[in-house]
Amino acid sequence: MSRPPLEVADIIRAAGAAFIQRNRQWIRWKHVKVLLAIARCRTAALGGHLDECTRCGHRAISYNSCRNRHCPKCQTAARERWIAARQGELLPTRYLHVVFTLPGRLAPLVLQNKKVLYDLLLRSSAETLLEVARNPEHLGAEIGFFSVLHSWSQQLNLHPHVHCVVPAGGLSPDHTRWIHARENFFLPKKVLRKVFRGKFVDALKQAFHHGQLNFHADLKLLADPQTFAAWLRTLFRENWVVYLKPPFGGPVYVLHYLGRYTHRVAISNHRLVAFVDGKVTFRWRDSADGNRHKLLPLSVNEFLTRFLLHILPQGFVRIRNFGFLANGKRAKLLPLCFHLLGATQPPPAQPHASGTEAPQSWYCPKCGGPMRVIERFTAAELQLRSPPTVTAAA
Repeated sequence: MSRPPLEVADIIRAAGAAFIQRNRQWIRWKHVKVLLAIARCRTAALGGHLDECTRCGHRAISYNSCRNRHCPKCQTAARERWIAARQGELLPTRYLHVVFTLPGRLAPLVLQNKKVLYDLLLRSSAETLLEVARNPEHLGAEIGFFSVLHSWSQQLNLHPHVHCVVPAGGLSPDHTRWIHARENFFLPKKVLRKVFRGKFVDALKQAFHHGQLNFHADLKLLADPQTFAAWLRTLFRENWVVYLKPPFGGPVYVLHYLGRYTHRVAISNHRLVAFVDGKVTFRWRDSADGNRHKLLPLSVNEFLTRFLLHILPQGFVRIRNFGFLANGKRAKLLPLCFHLLGATQPPPAQPHASGTEAPQSWYCPKCGGPMRVIERFTAAELQLRSPPTVTAAA
């Protein structure tokens, strides 16, 4: 994919300092840290390395990546490494995509309690799938899947939801056979919605009783137990959305499908259209209008504010495995799944030898041969190697 003409980093470098000054009342060091990392990403400020083509000898300097998980430029290599590691876990069967979404009424509470509520969303959705699938009236099997948390809508508003990629079947309770899901059907949507709502509201109630929730500004009244209990009851009148897509093929297709959902950030550079007169314009897909692509102009202050809404709590794990893919079960049960499906589990993919992110120019722009790192530089060393400003301008 070609480099986009406009990047989030360009917007931050042009307007980030003024944005921070205007929003001192709420901005924190975690926000500044993300903005600073994105602005420095793949610039001389982070150092770099000298690459040489092993075929024609062409040399070029590449700058280091920031590797911040919110940076639009740093997720491609991380996603490819993660997908490569999953190759040995993809079963020879159909797969399904299930999405659990929190009601909009919960958005203000989520903003003040991201770590707690994102964790509840991941756990409640996973427990819902596992419980409904175990029910003999539906599938009667132990399933395994991974979940990915996303917190944004196409317009960068807060929209917490979880994508689950699930094999269309599971292990029988006695682990002696593989139970296939029915063609074009996995689990009843109405049941999933009801169980998901009940589990999440109950978990939210427990979090309140254990003093794990914060209430500030407009939500201060919810700190009162009776008020909170009354507010919880209104959640049962909300539209809790659980979306099941039809089965989308086997493991080969899954590898390509995963790239759409893992290691995403709130907005990719390729969606940016223009940054003119203090306004940022980007493309968004309107699902209510036949998925038509539209343009949305926002002031740079609003754009960066919405972008920062989706910074994850420090150390928060947004991709998790459940069921027979859970860390404590995978080593024993995954080979059994392959055996019951009449297949052999492929060996795990070998990680990149350097263990670092390969730059986009890893292949020679002259002849297409592989590039290799022959020298590394710190930011200070790059400054010393740079020609004087007058010379460069000339």
